[in-house]
Amino acid sequence: MISIKSHSGIYTLEVKQFIGIPIAEAWDFFSSPGNLSKITPEHMGFIITSGAAGKMYTGQIITYKVSPFPGFTTNWVTEITHVSEGRFFVDEQRFGPYSMWHHEHHFEVQGKGVLMTDRVSYKLPFGFLGRIAHFIFVKKQLRQIFDFREKFLEQAHRQS
Repeated sequence: MISIKSHSGIYTLEVKQFIGIPIAEAWDFFSSPGNLSKITPEHMGFIITSGAAGKMYTGQIITYKVSPFPGFTTNWVTEITHVSEGRFFVDEQRFGPYSMWHHEHHFEVQGKGVLMTDRVSYKLPFGFLGRIAHFIFVKKQLRQIFDFREKFLEQAHRQS
């Protein structure tokens, strides 16, 4: 389930997905920054340029190149600001395409699997033009990214 709400010029996207794997397996996959490119659509040209080695930790800086739309590539720098082993972590943009990006990743054991909840609070630059861009393509692109991730995880689970 994906929802996007707007409040005070900030958008909040929330995505919930259940995967039938143990919490340790889910945490192991998502706490390895190198796996981020696996769950991002190929057309976005997502490349991690530094900081992806090993497990994440508070204060970790990760840099990427990403093409949010054809013909345009930008650098993106995030910092892992909070990590609670097996429960949640937070990444925040330090430099990139958004005026603000705060992404919470929550993991909760439910029955024989894990309910993952992503909550992304973000703001676009350029005021009115940013709101138009959100309406025309940003919202759609974010939905596509999380749809891709959901399908990837479901397929990976079926193959294991």
